[in-house]
Amino acid sequence: MKDAPVLISEAEFLESYNKNMPKGFPHVTSALLEKFKEVHMPLFTHGDLWSLDQHRKKLIDWLPHNSDPAS
Repeated sequence: MKDAPVLISEAEFLESYNKNMPKGFPHVTSALLEKFKEVHMPLFTHGDLWSLDQHRKKLIDWLPHNSDPAS
């Protein structure tokens, strides 16, 4: 049986994500997280909660091409 994902707030996800990314890799902002969430709404089956396991890899793949929040 698969373990349930650990769900955290957007602020907790933002802090953990940026703290654990290698130097030189783009960091995220609240604006970028909101943009990611809009594009990937089906991933958010628990409302506004984030999962490092579920969302981190997808954000890593998405971020280099979408790091300008104005685009």
